[in-house]
Amino acid sequence: MPLIRSTFQDELDGVSQTLFDLSVMVSDSMAKATRAIMEKNLPLAEEVISFDENIDTIQHDLDARIIDIIARQQPVASDLRALITALRMSADLERMGDLAHHVAKIVRLRHPEPAVPDAVLKLVEAMGVAAEKIATKTGVVISTRDTVMAAQLEKDDDEMDLLHRQLISALIAPTWEHGVETAIDLTLLGRYYERYADHAVSVSRRVIFLVTGKFA
Repeated sequence: MPLIRSTFQDELDGVSQTLFDLSVMVSDSMAKATRAIMEKNLPLAEEVISFDENIDTIQHDLDARIIDIIARQQPVASDLRALITALRMSADLERMGDLAHHVAKIVRLRHPEPAVPDAVLKLVEAMGVAAEKIATKTGVVISTRDTVMAAQLEKDDDEMDLLHRQLISALIAPTWEHGVETAIDLTLLGRYYERYADHAVSVSRRVIFLVTGKFA
């Protein structure tokens, strides 16, 4: 019995490690997508777009592994909660990768023209920095199960929401002079960053549930 339990624990640890690895990947993808926006860097944008397939593959493999563990081990109580929570966290992380992919696609769509006009470039850059900070903290929360840090991500999300509102305000201001098409691109871009942060917060809430058994 101790050997069986040890093997099961190794499998659970492997699931946690893969979730952490996914968090690093989606953080790196969004950082590169933001850099591609800032630098009008099409090769970097294409790298992010291509890499999203790797994230999807790892997430699908992880989900299959979790389902297999549940079928073989028939876990109960906290072990079952950990595995079901991991399934939901992997979906959030995969979606974060998709959103980085969408940011990069805007670079491709507008190249060789800049995707973001100078008037709001700093604001978009700030959203990218906030997204990377949130994703990095999410990785720490996954690996440490630090519920205090998990709760703090709500405040980081508030920062992203504020930046998002500032961007929308700039787009609807009477002084906006960059056209409807650019405004639509930026509306989508702002939404991608804002949703990216929302999914990170969702992961942090799931960690709180995993540790406490209560929804945050």
